[in-house]
Amino acid sequence: MDVLLLAKALLLGIVEGLTEFFPISSTGHLIVVGDLIGFNSDSGKVFEVVIQLGAILAVLWEYRARFLSAAAGIGRDPQANRFVFNLFVAFLPAALCGFLFIKAIKAHLFNAPSVAMALIVGGVILLMVERKTWVARVHSVDDMTWKDALKVGIAQIAALVPGTSRSGATIIGGMLSGLDRRTAAEFSFFLAVPMMFAATVYDVYKNWALFSSADLPVFAVGFAAAFVSAFFAVRGLIRYVSQHTFEAFGWYRIVFGVLILLTGHFGWVTWQS
Repeated sequence: MDVLLLAKALLLGIVEGLTEFFPISSTGHLIVVGDLIGFNSDSGKVFEVVIQLGAILAVLWEYRARFLSAAAGIGRDPQANRFVFNLFVAFLPAALCGFLFIKAIKAHLFNAPSVAMALIVGGVILLMVERKTWVARVHSVDDMTWKDALKVGIAQIAALVPGTSRSGATIIGGMLSGLDRRTAAEFSFFLAVPMMFAATVYDVYKNWALFSSADLPVFAVGFAAAFVSAFFAVRGLIRYVSQHTFEAFGWYRIVFGVLILLTGHFGWVTWQS
């Protein structure tokens, strides 16, 4: 087994887990890091699908009591029904748009310069939202209405552009619709489960021929790294937003995006087109 390949899988798994639920774009980071370490082949794209599943399972494990309670209460418990319905409403807009446009998006926007621009724009928007005077009226996911969920779902459409960040789009959408930071972050975590699971199933179906048993050790390392790092990232973000704003993430996005553009402009790094 190629030790260097396993090391790359470990690195990308950690990157996926740490960035999936922070508002800084996991897809964007995977594209950039994959370019830097030469892990951007067709099999590399399949690998990214597998490690996303590891990040999904981290959320399922962290909030297992909530998901089990909702599953057990469907049809009997009004709170469980509302929770599931809100997830469905928020899931639909991006799922429909992704089904219609993802092929064109992947063909034209899955590259480092596009990621850089999306990071910068998203960072500026995040800073503007944090500096805007707004009053949170929803302080728990259980208090959300279907209209709140729909607004978050519409915001999630922007995340189809790599570098935008699914969590960033949904958190900003949630805050603008009246959710407090913690509630916006938690609903973003919950919404990631159906959204990412659907994307994973679709990508596995489309790229099934690229899967090989020889890749299992690499996939296993990346999957485990994504699960562990995502588990700590989810816990850390909830603690962080309880006492801080998202401004630090906004500045990080801007600096990282500018750095990508500068390295490409001066020829320090040859980014894949």
